[in-house]
Amino acid sequence: MSRVTLQTIADRVGVSRMTVSNAFSRPDQLSAEMRRTILAAADDLGYVGPDPSARALARGTTGAVGVLLTESIGTAFLDPIAAAFFGAAAEGLAPTGMAVVLLPSTSSEDTIPARDIPMDGALVYGCAGDYPAVGWLVKRKLPLVFIDSAPVADASSVLLDERHGARLGARHLLDLGHRRIGILTMNAGVRAELASDPAAAGSGYVARERQIGWVDELADSGVTPVVMEVRDNSEPYVSEGARLLLAGDDRPTAVLCFSDLMAAAIMHAAEDLGLRMPEDLSVVGFDDSPLAQRVRPTLTTVEQDFVAKGRAAAAALTSSISRSRAGLAPAPEQHRILVDLVVRDSTAPPAGGERANPS
Repeated sequence: MSRVTLQTIADRVGVSRMTVSNAFSRPDQLSAEMRRTILAAADDLGYVGPDPSARALARGTTGAVGVLLTESIGTAFLDPIAAAFFGAAAEGLAPTGMAVVLLPSTSSEDTIPARDIPMDGALVYGCAGDYPAVGWLVKRKLPLVFIDSAPVADASSVLLDERHGARLGARHLLDLGHRRIGILTMNAGVRAELASDPAAAGSGYVARERQIGWVDELADSGVTPVVMEVRDNSEPYVSEGARLLLAGDDRPTAVLCFSDLMAAAIMHAAEDLGLRMPEDLSVVGFDDSPLAQRVRPTLTTVEQDFVAKGRAAAAALTSSISRSRAGLAPAPEQHRILVDLVVRDSTAPPAGGERANPS
């Protein structure tokens, strides 16, 4: 059987080849009845549509956007925060008709997704500008939106007010009377160890911004925190760091945590040590993920709006791609997502009243 082409369909219906082409790529150019007739003939002949590569070449677009991840694709979807963001971003992109392609930040010697996969733009989720994959996207001069990381080149960004959120958590503990305060945060360069300089602790954009907020707010009240750094936001590092932070007689009466997951690890370690919460130990998380209301006691945490973040990222990328298609210069957008403190049951004044910071 000979290959079915646009001309084959045109001959069947008795219209021009251009009319058939419009039925697939410019439906607004035809009446609804004519388009239905053409599509019915195409279906009868077994024609599925124009070749995607040829269509992309003709239009100068691919009809797809990438999402660059810091983690493996499988790990990313186990993270409820990332999953909520992806869902909102995909919903925001849906009206454009563009497909979403997930791009791991790692690559093999022969395959580099950020370099090789056709796309019209990309969301860069949590990846720093020095990631090799980010470098490839920048070299391709694609419209980019950075989420939870400092933008590079002429890219847009969607960021939480991380410092303000950290300050809210620290101020809450100070107002309750805590002075011996610990911090559990993330540093990719260690396994689990105490930081020698609290002000310099943390690695990556988000961890550094939160650390600055915590340390500055505590310093305003003359409090120097003890800081435990762990490699990442997963086991066994978070549990190991939590146990080390609570070890010894001079333990903190309260802990500020990089994430709700780290807060849960602190709570489990406290239970193992026979500590009561919040009577013996207050805990503050960050994110207000579903976990915050599942743990007992329920977790006081800094709330971020995952849906607003995802929608803002989708809108910024859509705008950047539209400008690029129109031949206009980039006009980077900076979106700052507000945060708030949600007070639940995991925080209370320290047992026995205010306890002085030995430093």
